[in-house]
Amino acid sequence: MSKYGNRRVKLDGYLFDSQAEARRYGELVLLQRAGEIHYLRVHPSYLLQAGFKVGGKPYQPITYIADFEYLEGCKTIVEDVKGRGVVTPVFRIKEKLFVKAFPEKVFRIIWV
Repeated sequence: MSKYGNRRVKLDGYLFDSQAEARRYGELVLLQRAGEIHYLRVHPSYLLQAGFKVGGKPYQPITYIADFEYLEGCKTIVEDVKGRGVVTPVFRIKEKLFVKAFPEKVFRIIWV
């Protein structure tokens, strides 16, 4: 069980944080097979801010790991699957940093 009560699911060699995320993966695989989307990536990582040092103290980089990325037409879509009411303040900050750092990508939250 995860901290939100979800059951982790292993599918096609990937470990998903919830059954909803695994279901969405299945939907995206079908869309890719049908030619509706292309280049599906699972759990892609994005650097939001590089690590740095101030006064000799190191600060770790800030990264965001999405659930999925794929090409839909000529747009790159980045998705995060979320249950109702399960959006943390940290996620909201990372969402803002992502949108600022990658304005060419479309950020979608898939509510389940």
